Amino acid sequence: MKGKKIIFRILRYKPSVIDPPRFQDFEMSVTDTMSVLECLEEIRKEQDSTLIYRKSCHHASCGTCACIINGKERLACITKVADLDNHIVTLEPLRGFRCEGDLAVSEDWSPLRNVDRGKATDGRDDQKSATRFEDCIECGACLSACPAAHGGNTFMGPAALAAIHNEIEKSPDKRESLLSLAGGPDGEKWCERALDCSRVCPSGVYPARHIAELRKLLGR
Repeated sequence: MKGKKIIFRILRYKPSVIDPPRFQDFEMSVTDTMSVLECLEEIRKEQDSTLIYRKSCHHASCGTCACIINGKERLACITKVADLDNHIVTLEPLRGFRCEGDLAVSEDWSPLRNVDRGKATDGRDDQKSATRFEDCIECGACLSACPAAHGGNTFMGPAALAAIHNEIEKSPDKRESLLSLAGGPDGEKWCERALDCSRVCPSGVYPARHIAELRKLLGR
């Protein structure tokens, strides 16, 4: 049984087609149990087959459907429209990433760095060697929400620092090299302590806590 009418206000962008980006409204009936991702799928099927977004697991494991929903980074697959308590749902791509189309941002990056080898990588050169941080689903939400990550600096980001701290706890023999990385020119010094990274993390990693622990280890 169909529920109430909801307007989905989606930021559309396609290079040389919908450029510059602009919002487009779609209206549909939504039940109490429908997720934002389910609504996107219905919009694409019934109203506009050119709508672009990413999806995979549908249960908060892959992180590919992360986007900004009503001003906050969330996973579309587990965000219920009814919980948003608004008749307009605004959808935008994550901040700070190259938008490939509509809600889909570039995947040629990794929020983690190769802490296992003691040096940073953006994921383009050797993705297979990158260390996967337990619980982190590499959705990019923390990087999008982090104000320091958009300041034109070289900040490695909250997910990378959380991974470094986790690796220090697992591998004490790597402590010095990892602390050097965390305290280096791309490291924790850029963090503004906004805590937004922890607020938006869908898997409970709480990067801000890891960064605080790194600061203690660094004596700062």
